[in-house]
Amino acid sequence: MSQKEYRAAEGISRSELFHIEKSPMHFKYALEHPTDSPSLAFGRALHKMILEPEDFDNDYFIVGEINRRTKAGRERYEALQAHALKNDMELVSFEDVLIIKEMRKALTNYPEAMKLLTGEHEKNFFWTDPDTGEKCKCRPDCLSVYEGKKCIVDYKSVNSCKDFEKSCNRYGYKFQAGMYTEGLFQNFLEEYDFWFVAQEKTPPYAVDIFHCDPQFIAEGRDKYRELLGIYHKCKETGIWYGYEGPMRMHKELLGEGL
Repeated sequence: MSQKEYRAAEGISRSELFHIEKSPMHFKYALEHPTDSPSLAFGRALHKMILEPEDFDNDYFIVGEINRRTKAGRERYEALQAHALKNDMELVSFEDVLIIKEMRKALTNYPEAMKLLTGEHEKNFFWTDPDTGEKCKCRPDCLSVYEGKKCIVDYKSVNSCKDFEKSCNRYGYKFQAGMYTEGLFQNFLEEYDFWFVAQEKTPPYAVDIFHCDPQFIAEGRDKYRELLGIYHKCKETGIWYGYEGPMRMHKELLGEGL
């Protein structure tokens, strides 16, 4: 199953569900107005090169320098986009490919990271949550065996490995570890370890690895169940509330002259 097919398959994913952390209103809007960005596109291409380099040329069409400020340049780029879409491919710039290849080369200098990322890549898992009946899905970067234990490994490109713990809070990585381990448990009735391989996006593309302890995963599962419960309740009621909360309580302004 391709990434595109996975996204279209039934089930709520980690990236979708995490929007509820802000509010169900934000979640619903994000679901109905999917967006893309150069950084997201770069991340997809990077993951393909890191995890499945032998398949990169089947999924990506490399584009040289095109001046899209000119009419001819725009027409050329649009023609390439149409060609890529027809062949179920994505465009990636030659400059980005150079960076991506340098990052992969740097990663190979870290044997422990490479061990963690050696295994089954981009496998798709689906399950029905036993408490809410909601259908869920996840697509781990890698399933491997490390130090004798089965584990889920997620590759992250980051600004700084030193600030990775802050990134965990900001981007919901704890929640991800909880949801993915729950998904694998629902499929196999086995507990999996969870590791992150983090790599900086600027030279020299330094790498670090992080093991998630049982408390980290337990707290992530609690957050997963909390957000999935909110999602289920909103589906039942049809009320996708914002910052005001589920009771739709108003805030009263008090003061002279109001």
